[in-house]
Amino acid sequence: MHQHREGTLDGFTKRYGINRLVFYEAGGDMSAAIEREKQIKRWRREWKINLIERDNPAWEDLAVGLGF
Repeated sequence: MHQHREGTLDGFTKRYGINRLVFYEAGGDMSAAIEREKQIKRWRREWKINLIERDNPAWEDLAVGLGF
């Protein structure tokens, strides 16, 4: 999380200046988490926005509450 926020890792977050965590889900194991991520990536943008706004309507940075 820290590396993404500081832009020290190459990739999507650094390229587009993304430094705020607005949604996350806890998973039971790595394979289930990867499958869930792939599922969400296939969704339409509108569905993703609805998922975020269901639990975080103000789009607050959730990383702060996680200690980052």
